[in-house]
Amino acid sequence: MADAYQESNTTEPGEAAGQVFRLALRFGVGVGLVCALWMAGLQMTGSNGFGPKQLLAQLLVPLTAVASEWMLRRQLQPQRPGLGRSLGVGTLTVLIAALISASSLVGLAHGAGEAALARHRDEVLEIVRAQQRENPKAQLSEQAQQQQVRNVANLSVGDMAISNFTQVLMLGLVLAIPAGIFLRE
Repeated sequence: MADAYQESNTTEPGEAAGQVFRLALRFGVGVGLVCALWMAGLQMTGSNGFGPKQLLAQLLVPLTAVASEWMLRRQLQPQRPGLGRSLGVGTLTVLIAALISASSLVGLAHGAGEAALARHRDEVLEIVRAQQRENPKAQLSEQAQQQQVRNVANLSVGDMAISNFTQVLMLGLVLAIPAGIFLRE
């Protein structure tokens, strides 16, 4: 009878890969939509939907990646997910969330219009100039300071989307990788 129980609980490699993908899709889409809704909510309430307040929703990405790794571990019990599956579900969750977040930023930029983008560039320019004035350790040449100002003035929606994608991805992987290693057993 114990043999029959263990046989019914064994997971085929293809079935486990499907579980990894389904969990990553469910968790990644969920947290990606939370990031998108947060940016849209910020924009609708008069805040800068492209600014640093995005981070408040992006902090959920690593926590969601850990939750997906933990859920995989629970679903595969009494077996262990192993390092590949555990890291795979966390990494895929973060990747899906980053893609949705960056895509929604592009959509928000097109929906909000050029006036919202100009306001964002003005806020970034103000931050850059304040950093240039207040950070004596990083004294940049006049030419380097002007280059920073030109970069901000030329900030495109694509640049903002790449920055958003990279930020979500890195932030998510910072916690997903160690948690995946820990939760593999």
